[in-house]
Amino acid sequence: MALTNNDIMKKLRVAHKLRDTDIVAICKLADFNVTKSEINAIYRNPDHPKFVECGDQFLRNFLNGLIIHLRGPMPEKKPKNK
Repeated sequence: MALTNNDIMKKLRVAHKLRDTDIVAICKLADFNVTKSEINAIYRNPDHPKFVECGDQFLRNFLNGLIIHLRGPMPEKKPKNK
């Protein structure tokens, strides 16, 4: 009864009230290009012929983009003076 990556994506989409265009923009923040049709395939019913299993790479890049979307980009580190 473990959650799949598809289940996690569905829950994040509902929790953050994201639309397909929002998810495309969030993935782009992590330098990961994805299309709306690829996103729709992830949210389909597993019995649907065009269902696509959400891979670890997609979920990882989406989460990295979501962090940037919610917190903003990481500040640049200042070099230490010796």
